Amino acid sequence: MGPGIGNREPGTARADTGAAAYLQQHETRSLLRFITCGSVDDGKSTLIGRLLHDTHLLLDDQVAALEADSRRHGTQGDDVDFALLVDGLAAEREQGITIDVAYRFFGTEKRKFIVADCPGHEQYTRNMATGASTADLAVVLVDARKGLLTQTRRHSYIVSLLGIRHVVLAVNKMDLVDYRQDIFDEIANGYRELAAQLGIPNVTCIPLSALKGDNMLQSSAATPWYEGESLLQHLETVQVDEAGHDTGFRMPVQWVCRPDHTFRGFAGTVAAGELAPGDAIVVLPSGQRSNVARIVTAGGDFARATTGQAVTLTLADEIDVSRGDVIAAAASPPEVSDQFAAHLLWLGEQRLLPGRPYWLKIGARTVGASVTEIKHKVDVNTQEDLAAKHLELNEVAYCNLHLDQPIPFESYVDNHALGAFILIDRQSNATVAAGTLDFALRRAGNIHWQHVDVDKTARARIKHQQPRCVWFTGLSGAGKSTIANLAEKKLLAMGQHTYLLDGDNVRHGLNKDLGFTDEDRVENIRRVAEVAKLMVDAGLVVLVSFISPFRAERQMARSMFAEGEFLEVFVDTPLDVAEQRDAKGLYAKAREGKLRNFTGIDSPYEVPKNPDVTLSTVGTRVEDLVDRLLEELR
Repeated sequence: MGPGIGNREPGTARADTGAAAYLQQHETRSLLRFITCGSVDDGKSTLIGRLLHDTHLLLDDQVAALEADSRRHGTQGDDVDFALLVDGLAAEREQGITIDVAYRFFGTEKRKFIVADCPGHEQYTRNMATGASTADLAVVLVDARKGLLTQTRRHSYIVSLLGIRHVVLAVNKMDLVDYRQDIFDEIANGYRELAAQLGIPNVTCIPLSALKGDNMLQSSAATPWYEGESLLQHLETVQVDEAGHDTGFRMPVQWVCRPDHTFRGFAGTVAAGELAPGDAIVVLPSGQRSNVARIVTAGGDFARATTGQAVTLTLADEIDVSRGDVIAAAASPPEVSDQFAAHLLWLGEQRLLPGRPYWLKIGARTVGASVTEIKHKVDVNTQEDLAAKHLELNEVAYCNLHLDQPIPFESYVDNHALGAFILIDRQSNATVAAGTLDFALRRAGNIHWQHVDVDKTARARIKHQQPRCVWFTGLSGAGKSTIANLAEKKLLAMGQHTYLLDGDNVRHGLNKDLGFTDEDRVENIRRVAEVAKLMVDAGLVVLVSFISPFRAERQMARSMFAEGEFLEVFVDTPLDVAEQRDAKGLYAKAREGKLRNFTGIDSPYEVPKNPDVTLSTVGTRVEDLVDRLLEELR
């Protein structure tokens, strides 16, 4: 008998084997991500708290803290308030509502779970969308006393939009309607109709009382007419479909790994398909091809990479691969495009305006983007398509998107990783929208930039000048047109080739179809910026005199030009002085309410934060201001 073997206590080997078996079982259990959502006070937090409590997953100190919190903040009298297990924010406890998404992990012998408890209030719809973005299943709660409400329909629409194919309709608080089957059946039938309209294929309806525990872990004697599974039994056994299994290999590159000159690998998580060393791949959007040399992980090389695994690929050839690229199977690559039809959930406090530039982030790639057209917005209560020129907070729409460069993608239905995106405000860097790509607009792949032999440099050389865009911005009556007009005269006298684009003049032709709403102002500036870009390409010095009230559009205009070609000139005139100069009487009409959407009165003007030139007009002659501007141009 070897050293130490004889000293082992009886049963130790069996205990070690049992522990190893338990750990092995724990590692191989499947994981289900699900959310709870519904209207206010439907019992979402109580349901999760009850699951955690009744599955004996709480430590003694957590139980003691829950009992103490229930006495202090609870809404159930002397009983335990299970919602307090999830509602951790002070504001949530004080108001008795859920505000932010709360994630909890728990497990049973059959499965592991990550559950997201989502807010019920309409103003927190964006929080709910965050929780739903990674979920495989949604538990939609309905108060048996109230039936289907507007917020239930809203959340169900978002569940459908984000591709969740499995829904549990939890008809809660059945104890408050005496566990009546007719009430349950009416709600269940109504929801199945809604799910069919939304394209949700798998719906399971369960009558329960989260507070009392009926049909939570096991079937309840209080509902002898219900023959289905309990909530936990369903969660443990439901088989969810994962998008992307039927497509070829796809892996967005998250990081280029180059620890030294001997190794260059491309790290990421496999979004779909399988891959082995030697397989042919294509890198998108560049289209370069190679073969896989190795599949590297921290635990050693793999013989095969499959969906969900985090790996590092090395390639047989030295080709250019960057963060945000997609490595795909060469035989079945995804599409590449720069224009899309997409579903959009607006999350921003400020409205979405078509034409306004945003950043679009999809995976690890960030590109410039704008919504070119809102096809329609959706009434989430009736699923009716409505005409819209802009989107407000929590509104959903079907839109056309334009990107400033092509990206590899797949429809969100086929691949969540390559079909989901967010929009980011360029000024604040705040996330303002979440969306899903539907399909590429056909014409996007048919338009190419035509090469011409005579370029901007050649056109400028023959004119002996540097092409520029001088962009004048300021209030109506600030003096923009007066300064721009005199500047052009002096430039012309100096032999410069110029053109002046004036806001009023352009509205007689190019922009005569536009009004003065925020949406039309954005489009007004977009068109003028495109024209100015063409004029600079022609080698001209173009002077643009527009109120251009929004920073986002002025930044968009600047982004169209090369470094040093764009000069933002802020004609700084106080509002009261501009009103005194009002030869056309426009300010007076705006003050009387006869002229709507007038900048400075009932439509905002966003003062430039860092203009290239500021011309303060009060107490300074126009000639002096123009001379200063020309000195800057030199």
